Amino acid sequence: MKNIAALFILCIASVVNVWAACPAYLNVDMEVLRSKKTINICENFGNNPMLIVNTASHCGFTPQFEGLEALYKQYKDQGLVLLGFPSNSFKQEAKTKEETAKVCYINYGVSFQMFSEIEVRGDNAHPIFKELARQSNTPSWNFNKYLIDKNGNVVEQFSSTTEPNSDKIHERIKEIL
Repeated sequence: MKNIAALFILCIASVVNVWAACPAYLNVDMEVLRSKKTINICENFGNNPMLIVNTASHCGFTPQFEGLEALYKQYKDQGLVLLGFPSNSFKQEAKTKEETAKVCYINYGVSFQMFSEIEVRGDNAHPIFKELARQSNTPSWNFNKYLIDKNGNVVEQFSSTTEPNSDKIHERIKEIL
């Protein structure tokens, strides 16, 4: 019985450490795309390097979902988390969650975590994107990519024109894994 109690205490302590180390801007509950379910980013992904992307379903860069999925599959077993945040900040997101989900999951086979639509610019920007902008730059268009280290610091921001399969993205990801 003592061993079970000690193991329980160690498990609780490790969970508390993950939450304590996770930056406040990531300690948020987000609604999952095509679901009413919410998940806490820190609880689910804390202490992992992340690539955070603002997406849109009807943008010239939407085909980057394919490259993002390949990137995710290549590095997920090494700890990289990829988080997609649909946004209509540039007036190119689908009108419904169902249509957004179809573009992501059916058209491009996305398996990385996608959330429901948020704002990524201006006064109504979600706190995650306000902090990403504070640490680097506000998204200038859809498919900006923010590489975050395991401590929540922006390592680099990649513009929409930087393809997910670029050598630069791969090099930077390898540096933080």
